Amino acid sequence: MNISPDTIIYWQWGPFQLSATIVFTWVVMALLLLLSWLATRKLSVQTDISRWQHFLETLVSYIQEQIKEVVRHDERRYLPFIGALFLFISVANLLAFVPGYHPPTGSLYTTGGLALCVFFAIPIFGILKQGWLGYFKHYIQPTVLMLPFHIISEFSRTLSMAVRLFGNIMSGTMTVAILLSVAPLFAPVIMQVLGLLIGQIQAYIFAVLAMVYIGSATRTQEQQEEPQSEHEE
Repeated sequence: MNISPDTIIYWQWGPFQLSATIVFTWVVMALLLLLSWLATRKLSVQTDISRWQHFLETLVSYIQEQIKEVVRHDERRYLPFIGALFLFISVANLLAFVPGYHPPTGSLYTTGGLALCVFFAIPIFGILKQGWLGYFKHYIQPTVLMLPFHIISEFSRTLSMAVRLFGNIMSGTMTVAILLSVAPLFAPVIMQVLGLLIGQIQAYIFAVLAMVYIGSATRTQEQQEEPQSEHEE
């Protein structure tokens, strides 16, 4: 049993390879596009709406409320990015029960790419909210000696996000493989169900961490001082 989809090669020509990671990443993206089209092709403002639209509105409202709870401002601005991260990871992990499917989140390349998206999104949203000076001055607070530590923190949390998601998905695959050889009838089914649940939890955790980091980068000085003043009162 292959642990990582990177080791599964469907086609190769010279240095170019088509691995399961690439194939199933595009499968997940195509499925999300198809579901989005089905859910939005007949949007209605009337009370009588389709099940697709009702599901979509419920999902979008839930993600928006979660962003509002964490970021506490301009939740609509961050909805497309956070929503795309959560839905991609969620669907990629949810399809693990399909025979022959290999979750692309079991590849460090995929999780690293998702973490890099968050890495670049943090300063982009931060600069849009606070401006260049307002964002970058936090690197030298409370003293300029903290600059290297802040930079190391940026890279370390990006690495931790990638490794955490990759490790949890890969460990689930390894556990199922081990139990399949020991108890091939019932244990793998139970672990498969638990794996699906863990996959959804990991999608939620990844999205929440992205929200926390973006919220910290986009919170202005006035917003940072507001909780302190409320606490003093």
